[in-house]
Amino acid sequence: MKTAISIPDTIFEAAENFAKRMGLSRSELYAVALQEYLKAHRSDCITEQLDAVYADEDSSLNPFLVELQTHTLPEETW
Repeated sequence: MKTAISIPDTIFEAAENFAKRMGLSRSELYAVALQEYLKAHRSDCITEQLDAVYADEDSSLNPFLVELQTHTLPEETW
C-alpha cells in the first residue's frame, strides 16, 4: 500500500542514512520500524481492554469470607 506521511527533516535524513547503511529501501525501513513499534505497544491495547472489562467487576471482598478469616487468623501460629 502506498501512503504519504509528514515527518521532520532531521528524522527523514537520519532514516535515509540508516536505510542506506543497512541496505534497505525506504519502504522496507519504515515497514520494519512500524512493525517493531506496534509489537512494542501491543500490550498497551491489551491493558486498556482488560481495564475496561474489570472496571465493571465488583472487586469487594465477600463479607462471609472476611468474617471467617477474622475468626481463624488469631488461631494461627506463625
